Amino acid sequence: METVTVKQYNLDEEQEKKEIVRHYRALLRSLKPRLKKGDRELVRTAFEMAADAHKEMRRKSGEPYILHPLAVAQICVDEIGLGVRSAICALLHDTVEDTEVTLEDVDRAFGPEIAHIVDGLTKISTVIDSNTSTAQAENFKKILLTLADDPRVILIKLADRMHNMRTLDSMSREKQLKIASETVFIYAPLAHRLGLYNIKSEMEDLAMKYTEQQTYRDIARKLKETKRERTRYINEFIKPIKEVLQEEGLAFDIYGRPKSIHSIWNKIKKKGVTFEEVYDLFAIRIILDSPIEREKSDCWKVYSIITDFYHPSPERTRDWLSNPKSNGYEALHVTVMGPQGKWVEVQIRTKRMNDYAEKGLAAHWRYKEGSIQNTSTEAKFDQWFTQIREILNNPDSNTLDFLADFKSNLFTEEIYVYTPKGDLKILPVNSTALDFAYAIHSAVGNKCIGAKVNYKLVPISHKLRSGDQVEIITSNKQKPTEDWLNYVLTAKAKSKIKDALKEEKRKVAMDGKELLERKLDHLKISNSQHNINELVQFYKQPSSLDLYYQIAVKNIDLKELKQFSVLGDKLEAPKPLPVKQPEHISEEHLKHQIPSKKDAELIIFGESSDKIAYKLANCCRPIPGDDVFGFITASEGLKIHRTNCPNAAQLLANYGHRVVKTKWVKNREISFLTGLRIIGMDDVGVIHKITNIISGELKINIAGLTIESREGLFEGLIKVFVHDKEELEELFERLKKLDGIQSVSRLEDE
Repeated sequence: METVTVKQYNLDEEQEKKEIVRHYRALLRSLKPRLKKGDRELVRTAFEMAADAHKEMRRKSGEPYILHPLAVAQICVDEIGLGVRSAICALLHDTVEDTEVTLEDVDRAFGPEIAHIVDGLTKISTVIDSNTSTAQAENFKKILLTLADDPRVILIKLADRMHNMRTLDSMSREKQLKIASETVFIYAPLAHRLGLYNIKSEMEDLAMKYTEQQTYRDIARKLKETKRERTRYINEFIKPIKEVLQEEGLAFDIYGRPKSIHSIWNKIKKKGVTFEEVYDLFAIRIILDSPIEREKSDCWKVYSIITDFYHPSPERTRDWLSNPKSNGYEALHVTVMGPQGKWVEVQIRTKRMNDYAEKGLAAHWRYKEGSIQNTSTEAKFDQWFTQIREILNNPDSNTLDFLADFKSNLFTEEIYVYTPKGDLKILPVNSTALDFAYAIHSAVGNKCIGAKVNYKLVPISHKLRSGDQVEIITSNKQKPTEDWLNYVLTAKAKSKIKDALKEEKRKVAMDGKELLERKLDHLKISNSQHNINELVQFYKQPSSLDLYYQIAVKNIDLKELKQFSVLGDKLEAPKPLPVKQPEHISEEHLKHQIPSKKDAELIIFGESSDKIAYKLANCCRPIPGDDVFGFITASEGLKIHRTNCPNAAQLLANYGHRVVKTKWVKNREISFLTGLRIIGMDDVGVIHKITNIISGELKINIAGLTIESREGLFEGLIKVFVHDKEELEELFERLKKLDGIQSVSRLEDE
């Protein structure tokens, strides 16, 4: 993985020209095998048009701007596997938006196909600066819309984002956080879904480098330190397998590669283990050079050779040969017990499959246009595109909901479920019978009352498993209810249920409208838009439709209408009675309402040291010393979150413009509540030792303590008041040194 060091930019004009030409020649070398007659001239024209358009522009690092489009084009060709046309579009991707060049100029020089893609790339960018709360979400929706239109747009966009991530060092800290969060929130899942695993891994690693700086550095350091012993182990593991594969006459490549820093960190978090306890720090890959008709049998032959030497774990075997993933990924994964009692994951695939695994969508296109066909994979990929189009064509107004639904469908593993006739449906893991009903047709979903899974009756909320055969039972009397949204996982099912509920609500609301009109008529009040708006405001309803609906379901009592005064034809709401102020407000209540002077002094914003009142977010409970950012909320003013807060990626990605630069200043007078989880051996006096360190030696106040012990182990949850992160880390170190303590961690989501 590429890491970038900040270097001072100091090239003169002559050196700059040489640097630009060097990059341009490297691009031509990468394109050489694909250049047809006239292509070289087209690439040159595109390069000259872009170089001329950007000639006055510089990147934040100080280097000429044209190096960015050249780098993006290089990533498109080398790492994504795109061809000449995409390279031309990558060279021109910023011209229409940032320079004097127009779309007509591009069309004249290169024709409508390239102009169409450049237009797609421009449309994606233009929305990003608008200042509405869902500006970025709208932007992502546009990106996804172009995916259904011409997938090359999104592949070039991913290359653009990849280069921006690699050169993020020259950006300000807030920009780094925003771009890194946005990348991990939407671009990495998209790369994953399009089968670009290398790009997805590098994006996640680079994002982590900026959002989780310390953890990233620690894991990178440990990987470097353990490199030699890992290499020795991989060679020992591979040796016997290699010999037999050669005897069998198979053409192959075999090597071990480390897992990405982000995936190692995920394991550490999810499994609650240390770096040393993560068993699969690397994966062994075996890439076969087999003809398409022998691919499956050769992969299974390799599987049987490996399992002759090493014992496999059956529940960790993944067969994506018989059932490729819907993004085209095919491989056989087996986890075996290797030497020294270590679990090792082995991935077996052919060269063609490896091309899919590394180039994803682009490989799919190339094989489709070439002579090689693999119909089951093709059909799966096209089926996924059809699903994307369905989701995108639903004109749902709430973009953030849309994005959350879509994103949840990007990263999940899949299950394969069959209809009674044996047709295959691909759904995300944890999908229910109701999801399956909507996957067949929205009319079937809306009338679903239950299902038969493998001939047994189950409720609509029943979770399906791979291989299930499902028959949906319907009734014409059935209607979707609000609860159904809790029973489904897929974006399609959610949007169809919301549509049906809206339609149902509209019908009910019409009855409420009639009731209101009769009542107004009776009181001789005009049924004008002004009067309806008055009532909507008075009853605090979001819209007139909601007002009518609440009247119909009897949540609003129309008797109150008599209290309104009428001027001419206009209604005026009753004047609220003056509220008498309570004479005594408890000190405790005031404490919650008004940030104390000391609190307000705690954070300095930007370069000025203005005192600003703020609240600490409950989702991550930051303490001084934590890496934090400020976020302006609609109702509660400024809230401080840790950059590794569970909600940080979403906030930074969707509402980047509300983020405020923050840093701590020293203030030892204030304590902050935080929590620890301690796990250890249930030994006599262990609690006394723990409390003695906390309150005896370190003089830290304990706010709460609960201990549960079972089967010789105890788990303690301790809430303490600390002044800053340094104090908390010292407490961690002291507690870890106690005999019998297994782990000490910070409570993240209290």
